[in-house]
Amino acid sequence: MSVKLEGLCQKLTEVFGERIGGGVSAPVLALGEVTLECEAAVYLDVARTLRDRPDLRFEQLIDLSGIDYSTYAGREAKRFAVVSQLLSVTHNWRLRLRAFAADAEFPVLPTVTTIWNGANWYEREAFDLFGIMFEGHPDLRRILTDYGFVGHPFRKDFPVSGHVEMRYDPEQKRVIYQPVTIEPREVTPRIVREENYGHLRGKANGRG
Repeated sequence: MSVKLEGLCQKLTEVFGERIGGGVSAPVLALGEVTLECEAAVYLDVARTLRDRPDLRFEQLIDLSGIDYSTYAGREAKRFAVVSQLLSVTHNWRLRLRAFAADAEFPVLPTVTTIWNGANWYEREAFDLFGIMFEGHPDLRRILTDYGFVGHPFRKDFPVSGHVEMRYDPEQKRVIYQPVTIEPREVTPRIVREENYGHLRGKANGRG
């Protein structure tokens, strides 16, 4: 299998050789998986090339998800990325394509729904949970959280308890939103053992 993946890396280098260093990174083979990284400006072109080149032919998008690298060492300038898992049925190989948004404050990437139709709901999920915008998406709106939800819960700086809470108000006879009333706190696991715990256990086993 490693020989096959090494062949895929070589093929990717041949196809994107002129662009490596200019928006595309050299393919990386690690832990039995091949990863290709690119910038937002060339993301759509790279994705289309991966699908349409006969010697690559990644016809199927298996998965797409957002990532927040804000606490990852060395990724501070490139906080948000979208990772796609691609499959070539023709050549029986897989590829991870990682595309970085240029602006961490307002992350935007072009949609790949025009290349792989299955990206539609995956991109909506990445928008909902990470706040990544997909330019050209036909129906970009929340898919997992409520319409009145504030923020994006998978971002690393999103509070564990959220910003608002929802409850039913019997006086207004409807569901209302209000600021979170839970005070943030750290819960440290605590292990309580009886005195001489190990000593007593050793005696029970005939070793004391």
